[in-house]
Amino acid sequence: MAEAQPAAPDLEALDVAASPKLTNIACFDTIRLIPSGRLKPPVLAPLAATDQALQELAALEGVTNSRIQASGSGMPDLDPRELVFGRPNDSFVNAAFTHVRPGGNRFNDGLRGAWYCGFDVATSLGEVTYHLTRELDAIGRYDNVTDYAEMIADFIGPFHDLTEPSLGTQPYLGPDVALAYPSGQVLARQLRQQGSNGLIYPSVRYAGGTCLAAFRPSLVQNLRQGSLWRLTWAGSRTPEVSRPAGTPPLSTC
Repeated sequence: MAEAQPAAPDLEALDVAASPKLTNIACFDTIRLIPSGRLKPPVLAPLAATDQALQELAALEGVTNSRIQASGSGMPDLDPRELVFGRPNDSFVNAAFTHVRPGGNRFNDGLRGAWYCGFDVATSLGEVTYHLTRELDAIGRYDNVTDYAEMIADFIGPFHDLTEPSLGTQPYLGPDVALAYPSGQVLARQLRQQGSNGLIYPSVRYAGGTCLAAFRPSLVQNLRQGSLWRLTWAGSRTPEVSRPAGTPPLSTC
């Protein structure tokens, strides 16, 4: 007998009239983890003998680079005027909104990205560990080493708050991607169309943690790089968490 599949979420039943409350936040030092390979110098540089040649190669890359294309013409649901320029690390902010995973994530669809981060590094490590382990599940081999860099940002303003215990049973906060992501994307789209800055919500992958999803690039403030972390899978679904050799020690308050 075939195993019964969970019922699909009733997307039409999501009513913004009963949307979560707004909470004014002043969150400093939130953590987004990105693969450290993104911090390396442009890969085209060694291929170009002159600055002019580098510019020509960059123009060629732009034909297929979604972030570069979006900065000029936008995406289906992202106006290029929303992107940020002329501030430190602006390319990392824009990449979060223009490099979109097929099918999207919990609170963004494939037409527009969002900035996801945790209130602390333990939460962010729990989140990235889950997602990369899920990718390794797909190939059935747990042999991988990935270094992550902290991108630290501040957020100030009103955000819709999903941390209320009464919302804990909502489908968009569930662990099953097939059920949670479609309903979360509908909720986020409706809230964003009403001018929402984003959401704070309980981490689904790290018990007791809190995450934030910002809907607009301009909300990511004071972005700077923090520490490096290494996740090592060596035959087990549970990776070892360490810090690469030579990484400065963590500072304490």
